[in-house]
Amino acid sequence: MTEICEAPAGTGTLTAARWTPVCDYDDLQPERGVCALVEGRQVAIFRTHDGELYALSSHDPFSGANVLAWGIVGCRGGLPTVASPMYKQVFDLTTGRCLDDPEVSVRTFRIRRNGGRVEVAES
Repeated sequence: MTEICEAPAGTGTLTAARWTPVCDYDDLQPERGVCALVEGRQVAIFRTHDGELYALSSHDPFSGANVLAWGIVGCRGGLPTVASPMYKQVFDLTTGRCLDDPEVSVRTFRIRRNGGRVEVAES
């Protein structure tokens, strides 16, 4: 999933975003996660079977551990998800919302494919 940054009308410059390169796209295995350090935060990066990319905090709010990058990738109700390897709560990869407890969510991050590289930015 490539995010395209366009210049605001009349400015001639790209919208400000600090993108951090995290890995090569081909290094990501489908249906698996990896952890990257972005702006001092542990971010879980996922590539789904259809090639889409997602990024969310690796911090599991239920266990307090940074483990979501090692969760089980799947889907529920048509939504791409990751289940925590600790207590198995399921999070929507697009919104970070916990599907088992809608009052809980994890932070999501902007992610893009820039050529063969994967980059993450603060949301």
